[in-house]
Amino acid sequence: MSHRGPLTAVITTVLGATLGGLLIWRVYRTKRKKLPSVQKVADSVEAPSPVEKEFPAVEFQYIRPPRTAEKESKTVECQTTKVPPPVQIPSSDQLLGVKPVMVSCEQEWQQLWPLMQKELSVLPVLGFDCEWVSMKGRACAVSLLQMATYSGLCVLVRLLAFRDGQQQFPLSLVEVLRDPQVLKVGVGCDEDGKRLTRNYGFSLTCTVDLRYLALRKRQSSVNNGLSLKSLASDLLNVSLDKSLELRCSDWEADQLTLEQINYAARDAQVSIALFLHLLGLQSEAGPSFPSGSSFSELASRCQGLVDVPFRGRRDGDDGAVEGERRRRTRKLAVNESPESGDQQVPDPRKNNKRKPLGVGYSARKSPLYDNCFLYAPDGQPLCTCDKKKAKWYLDKGIGVLQSEDPFVVRLLFEPSGRPDSQQDYYLTAKENLCVVCGKADSYIRKNIVPHEYRRHFPTEMKDHNSHDILLLCTSCHAASNVHDGFLKQQLAEEFAAPQGCEEGVRLLEDSDRRRVRSAARALLSAGEGLPEPRREELQVLIKNFMNIKEEQKLPMEVLQQAASLETRILNETYTPHGLKVVRAHAEHGLRGLMDLERRWRQHFLTTMQPRHLPPLWSVDHNHSKFLRKYGEDLPISLN
Repeated sequence: MSHRGPLTAVITTVLGATLGGLLIWRVYRTKRKKLPSVQKVADSVEAPSPVEKEFPAVEFQYIRPPRTAEKESKTVECQTTKVPPPVQIPSSDQLLGVKPVMVSCEQEWQQLWPLMQKELSVLPVLGFDCEWVSMKGRACAVSLLQMATYSGLCVLVRLLAFRDGQQQFPLSLVEVLRDPQVLKVGVGCDEDGKRLTRNYGFSLTCTVDLRYLALRKRQSSVNNGLSLKSLASDLLNVSLDKSLELRCSDWEADQLTLEQINYAARDAQVSIALFLHLLGLQSEAGPSFPSGSSFSELASRCQGLVDVPFRGRRDGDDGAVEGERRRRTRKLAVNESPESGDQQVPDPRKNNKRKPLGVGYSARKSPLYDNCFLYAPDGQPLCTCDKKKAKWYLDKGIGVLQSEDPFVVRLLFEPSGRPDSQQDYYLTAKENLCVVCGKADSYIRKNIVPHEYRRHFPTEMKDHNSHDILLLCTSCHAASNVHDGFLKQQLAEEFAAPQGCEEGVRLLEDSDRRRVRSAARALLSAGEGLPEPRREELQVLIKNFMNIKEEQKLPMEVLQQAASLETRILNETYTPHGLKVVRAHAEHGLRGLMDLERRWRQHFLTTMQPRHLPPLWSVDHNHSKFLRKYGEDLPISLN
């Protein structure tokens, strides 16, 4: 036992050490396995890199380690269901209460641009206007550029430093002006864009003239014309100061006065406020648009009006030039004061006294519809007519009076045609009022399909066309004519049927005949007072035209004949605009002409939105009857 004691002690010691080492090793291994894998990433984030030390203000994005599939799917689901915060459209008073910001150099623009860019990402639209000066009737380059966002933030960019070449135009300013995803709205903004292009080479795109929106909206409160001042007063109850002192102030002064700054900012802010009002955005609750679709929504509401120059009764007139023509000259103590551009353009009829729309139109003196009825011999209602026509049948003895109220005349002969059913447009009584607004005290007949097209229709489509003659008050009639001019221009471009250019002129001025007539009149009036070489030169000109030999004397009767020469000659290539459009549709037969008729009727419904149309009025009126009666292969004979 004495020998076994030390051996046992040794074995026990070895086994204990082994077990202890294994236990220590196991604990060490376990601790290594439990070290988190994110610890190294956290340590690296806590220890700033050399780049971060050099630029401590730069914010670096922290990339999280991969998660499990379950957690990752929950994160994606949470992100996709996140709803953007609602966009609160300010009221007009709030919008107009924002103080403008003046920008005179590139650095100031760059500081302001991020805020402006943020506003445009919410609602991509700018109220837009320009100011310039004129010296002795000649307009100078644009001096001030005004842009306002939906919140009322208004930036006034002074272009003097950039014009003189002292600084480069900021690229972001140039880009936002030509951005096709940002609307620029105002009165005459298209003309402002042309000025910027001429002066600085800018390209202004995606413009919308507020006058078109006002006409499309057809609000009864638009009574005083379509200038910015009138629209602001009628729609926003806002008074704009358009005094001569402000409009004609020096926009190139070293320091603009507070009145000038407020005047300029007001024009841009009122433009954006009018835009929001006319589109009804200020009355909508909650977010105006879903995230990412605001421009498409705005563009759809302005469909057909983007980048369309405003055209009044005198197409092609420059509203700004017209304003300058009307503007009075002013002189200061030393020099003549420069004049600012006046972008006020009156209503579509160019009424300079800013009378209500339609003033000057000659309204009817008597009602159009008497709602008298004609009956067939068997008592079937045939149509309504005026009292004069009904009495004609009585006077001729081919009709008898059947009723006084309503006035009914029964014919004593078989009519050439009868209505297909009693649900016929011509059997309905019509009211003597404006079909658009319901006004009943003054109205004019409106040809829905203009006469310049209808006159060339075949006879089969011109019978009983009173369906396309409606009553409009003078104001609605004037507005409708503006819209008609826009569609006529579209047709002119689609079918190469120009209006008002040489191709569309019946008579052309012959320059040769004009020279001969001028020469003859000069010889008759001046006589021997002309120098001999000049007199011989004029005589040779007349002889060559009249086929008289040079050595022969010019007879007095020939000279008098040349002096009364007609200088206008017939344009052999002349085709009226209306005939050319109708002829292009007639190539597709009866259906082609019906398409033109339908297009004009739909145009009237879309642009004027009439609320008092007669019952059974339709864009497809009589079309099925035409096809049934004449067939699609009807030979088209144009008038």
